[in-house]
Amino acid sequence: MRATASIPAISWPTLLASLLGGAVVAATLGLWAYFGTAVFFEMVRTGFAACF
Repeated sequence: MRATASIPAISWPTLLASLLGGAVVAATLGLWAYFGTAVFFEMVRTGFAACF
């Protein structure tokens, strides 16, 4: 038995999904801070309406 423990590496898809999720959260918070809550929610509502 080895004396050192090995740390499992994070897979590329997990790392990529984490980075993408972090970027989405950062963009959301940035837009919210820049435009304010009323304008931010209106933009989100309009975007959802355009999709459906």
